[in-house]
Amino acid sequence: MKQKSLIKHLRKHNCVLDVEGAKHIVNLSIIENGKVATVPRHKEINDFLVIKICKELDIPNP
Repeated sequence: MKQKSLIKHLRKHNCVLDVEGAKHIVNLSIIENGKVATVPRHKEINDFLVIKICKELDIPNP
């Protein structure tokens, strides 16, 4: 999955971009009691990692 598509999906489910580091983007979910997941800064993200990120934030898979 493309990184831009994943970030769009996360924002659709009330996740907000919190901090940008050198190699990772940290997404903070405001609605889900402050749960945090990191998104790697790659153009393509493995589907297993996408599922893991969504599971950490308790949002449905894209």
